[in-house]
Amino acid sequence: MSTDYKSTLFLPATNFPMKAGLPNKEPGLLERWETMNLFGLQRAQSKGREKFILHDGPPYANGHLHMGHAMNKVLKDVISRSQQMMGKDAHYVPGWDCHGLPIEWKIEEKYRNEGKNKDEVPVVEFRKECREFADHWVDIQREEFKRLGVIGEWDRPYLTMSYDAEAQIVRELLKFSMNGGLYRGSKPVMWSPVEKTALAEAEVEYHDHTSTTIYVRFPVVKGPDAFSGATILIWTTTPWTMPGNRAISYGHDIDYVGVEVTAVEEGSLAVVGEKFLVAEALLEDVQKEAGISACTPFWTGKGSEFAEVVCQHPFHGKGYEFDVPLLDGDHVTTDAGTGFVHTAPGHGQEDYEVGKKFGIEIPQTVDEDGTFYKHVPLFAGEHVYKCNDHVADELEAVGALMKRGKIKHSYPHSWRSKAPLIFRNTSQWFISMETNNLREIALKAIDDTKWYPKSGHRRLYSMVENRPDWVLSRQRAWGVPITIFVNKETGEILRDEAVNNRIVEITEKEGSDAWFDSSADRFLGADYDPNDYEMIMDILDVWFDSGSTHAFTLENRPELKWPADLYLEGTDQHRGWFHSSLLESCGTRGRAPYDAVLTHGFVLDGKGRKMSKSLGNIIAPEKIIKQSGADILRLWVVASDYTDDLRISNEIIQGQVDSYRRLRNTLRYILGNLAEWDESERVDVAEMPELEQWVLHRVSQLDEQIRHNCKEYEFSRMFSAILNFCTLELSAFYFDIRKDVLYCDGQNDLRRRAARTVLDQLFHCLTSWLAPILVFTAEETWLARFPGEESSVHLNQFPTIPANWRNDDLHTRWSKVRAFRRVVTGALEIERREKRIGASLQAAPVVYVNEDYNDLLTGLPLDDICITSGLTLEVGEAPDGAFTLEDVPFVAVVPQLAEGDKCQRCWKVLDEVGTHETHKDLCHRCADVVEGMELPAEAS
Repeated sequence: MSTDYKSTLFLPATNFPMKAGLPNKEPGLLERWETMNLFGLQRAQSKGREKFILHDGPPYANGHLHMGHAMNKVLKDVISRSQQMMGKDAHYVPGWDCHGLPIEWKIEEKYRNEGKNKDEVPVVEFRKECREFADHWVDIQREEFKRLGVIGEWDRPYLTMSYDAEAQIVRELLKFSMNGGLYRGSKPVMWSPVEKTALAEAEVEYHDHTSTTIYVRFPVVKGPDAFSGATILIWTTTPWTMPGNRAISYGHDIDYVGVEVTAVEEGSLAVVGEKFLVAEALLEDVQKEAGISACTPFWTGKGSEFAEVVCQHPFHGKGYEFDVPLLDGDHVTTDAGTGFVHTAPGHGQEDYEVGKKFGIEIPQTVDEDGTFYKHVPLFAGEHVYKCNDHVADELEAVGALMKRGKIKHSYPHSWRSKAPLIFRNTSQWFISMETNNLREIALKAIDDTKWYPKSGHRRLYSMVENRPDWVLSRQRAWGVPITIFVNKETGEILRDEAVNNRIVEITEKEGSDAWFDSSADRFLGADYDPNDYEMIMDILDVWFDSGSTHAFTLENRPELKWPADLYLEGTDQHRGWFHSSLLESCGTRGRAPYDAVLTHGFVLDGKGRKMSKSLGNIIAPEKIIKQSGADILRLWVVASDYTDDLRISNEIIQGQVDSYRRLRNTLRYILGNLAEWDESERVDVAEMPELEQWVLHRVSQLDEQIRHNCKEYEFSRMFSAILNFCTLELSAFYFDIRKDVLYCDGQNDLRRRAARTVLDQLFHCLTSWLAPILVFTAEETWLARFPGEESSVHLNQFPTIPANWRNDDLHTRWSKVRAFRRVVTGALEIERREKRIGASLQAAPVVYVNEDYNDLLTGLPLDDICITSGLTLEVGEAPDGAFTLEDVPFVAVVPQLAEGDKCQRCWKVLDEVGTHETHKDLCHRCADVVEGMELPAEAS
């Protein structure tokens, strides 16, 4: 006959399931937050607090979210939520970029499929379709972002195409017009012949491209006698730019050599007896490339000796009757080529700068579609992509070609059409980097900004330090127009505040479509004759749109503030949004619109490859959410080091599922052991056993670390610290030890009350610390204990940790206690493996220590700590064969079986079992606890 004592144990009790079921559970929580207006409750609760504003870099409204979107938005959400939990008012307003070429292309594609010609459709009708397309995708993306658990003012986001935003963009443009920073100039810009528009650097991708290379002779017609009859040899990878050649650049301090060819290889286009000049350091390479087997120097000297030299164009006599002077160029190097640089001022930034410096003509040779104008001799009507061989053939025909070849190199391409770009001289609108000291102001602003990681400072600084003027104009239809008038006679911009105000007011009421739908006199008013002014119809660079978001979002919403505390985007935005926002704000307000900038890497597959349809390695956020839940995706974001590229794969996600399971089990254990908690149980820290005091000390340390991690945006460190705390210090140590006390001690015993007090504190801390990361699970955990219509963990702050929880001396002691325990459990693990014991409670080891350890451990319940039924300390040398660990000196374990009988309630093996008058099969502690309890009938 024996009694079943299970009903007398205080076993965990909770409805919080072990299996999360996140894909099914999360939508219900989203609906709950919507119903209770969680964001509105947060705003009301936060009124008067210090603001923290993370300004959203706008995603583009054209298509479903990819993993990069998800990672970016989750990281933003974690930051805003953590700042909110630290007592700030973190009001997050999401936004969208709605103008620009990608949307325009989609509508053009639709027209092509319908057999329509875009140019025959009224521009306002075309723009209306673009607006509807963007609206459609804003709605879809909004729901996809919300499904990630991202909280924000979703019912009132900012859109670059909203009328108020377009009006503010116009205001910002007109500020540059009024301060003289805006000008129209003719210079080479990155041009897409496919899209027929100028592109900004941020719209350019670099891909490998195979180009035709040519070595070309330019005959010297004027200069020192030593050069008489010689040619200047140039090398270029863009033969199509030869019609635009107007000069040759040399390096002032470079050593040059003139040689006469004395022998050539078979098939070489070099001629015995010809003379040419090249950089001395490149002569050997030129000989090898051109098949010149021998040559004799006839002159050596510095580049400065070419100052008066003039050549004629290789196509002289075929319509190219002009001088080609040699000019001193700082950009000339001896890295490759010949040391002489073919200079076409209309087809390259450096060429343009040299031409401008020396007053060289900048010819117009290439039309917007990439074909040569009709006035270009030899090549009129040909496309620049297709004429390289023809140019080389013509050069060979006139005896100017010394060598033709191929080279594979990195070359600029359009990010949308993927086609190669050209530098093309066109009339465009620019913001000057020098007028109003914009470059200098921007560089100072970069210095004044805090960068995460710090390398972001160097990257943006070098870009701004060397960048050309900002090309603002695009020859497209969908976007904010460049709303200015130019005097036809003088070419001057009309600068009149009354006109500007009318433009802004009309845009605010009717949107920027009004510019295309109205006559000029509507804006000019009665003071100006519309016939005297050109109404500019170019579209603004969309980077100016997004660069102005700070103005129509941060400044125009009183619940926000300017400047933002933080801008956060991928590393590509150093040349994109960070860059354009910096220049726009510095040009109009004299400083950056942000105090800090955080950049993250790109999302790659598990092998470190870029995701692409061709590789079949794309993982969509939707797939992970459906399979595992958004919290798992969020966990992946914070567990990754965002300062580098982030990898994702099914295996990596499974690793996060395992981490999540450990965290969930920790939360479930806490909830189960807090069943029927009553505030009267609470124990003051000074009355607690040392073990509980140590746990609270660790909470204090962790709180300090987490707050620091949140301030410095170190979320992978924060997550790692929480996970390690839950798995190594709580589950594997504290919970393991205190299971006996929680289950078996008397309901009101001090040890049990102290343990439950600590669990209560852990509950509040862990749910709050995890709330910015595991938004759904933290809420589920909170509601399992505190249900209610307006109850939410997201209305909490990180708990304030009392100063008396900190106990560094205790921490030092317990670090050694944990090491001691590790040796004991290591010894008992061998006993279990060898089947000499079944459980650690069957053991009562003897542990040999030195005096210091003995003093340290005296007074501690070592059997409870090591989960044994007894433990004896011996000071002195251990016998041979005792178990030790190399990293824990002065501790050696000799396992022994515990003597006595097994308590049928706590399972400890003790001598006292069997000595209690009433409960013969219990130890004295358990017997005292069950005394007075109603016990089940004994079973035979």
